[in-house]
Amino acid sequence: MTQGYNISANGIRQHLIRHPGPGPQMLLVPGITSPAITWSFVAERLAERFDVHVLDVRGRGLSQSGDLDYSLNAMAADVLGVIAETGMRKPVILGHSMGARVAIRAARIDPQIVGQLVLVDPPVSGPGRRAYPSPWPWYEDSILMALKGCSGEDMRSFCPTWTDEQNALRAEWLHTCQLDAIRTAYDGFHTDDIHADLAEIGLPLRLVVAGGASVIEDGDVAEIRELAPQTEVRTVEGAGHMIPWDDLEGFLAAVMDL
Repeated sequence: MTQGYNISANGIRQHLIRHPGPGPQMLLVPGITSPAITWSFVAERLAERFDVHVLDVRGRGLSQSGDLDYSLNAMAADVLGVIAETGMRKPVILGHSMGARVAIRAARIDPQIVGQLVLVDPPVSGPGRRAYPSPWPWYEDSILMALKGCSGEDMRSFCPTWTDEQNALRAEWLHTCQLDAIRTAYDGFHTDDIHADLAEIGLPLRLVVAGGASVIEDGDVAEIRELAPQTEVRTVEGAGHMIPWDDLEGFLAAVMDL
């Protein structure tokens, strides 16, 4: 049975949703404006293979928010704290977008408690690199709309390819994404150097690329493979950055055979 729960880890309240499965354990770290509940339709399928715990990243969903540190290092420390506090044993960390960058930094800090990384379309922006392709106003305008109260139909102007159910859920939960937390993470896409982290990681690593998006290009894949030669690459052709929203079966095919 799916169950939400709270723990204290890294000094704050961390909320997770567990989708029990046979194992191995998987800690799923969503992207910049994706509360844990919005990944439920994916996690329930992943639970056919994994014991899935989906994290509400600080400043989002039901985890602690307010006057906190929202840096990449703080989020990575949360992941390590959650693993330790829950007693997970070398879980797979599946991170999407921002969550993939968090997973990379966590594995760089303490590789001993991580089993494997699955990096789903991580932003490859950073110091001296091209900018992340999604403009800041897309995030700010949608969050401000959600803070006032909005419908799924209102959200469709921001997520036109999503289903009615997906837009309704985003409209319901986006207001829990604290605007300054999102801004800090977005700015970090351009200032944090995850490539330096990748060069220091020897863990098994799978990169899942959205073939219909421009977040990761062929040259980026080649660079990641050079930095971390153990990287397996799976491409979900035609899918946008929110891969499971566009092609759930394609996404599952890219990750279920770990």
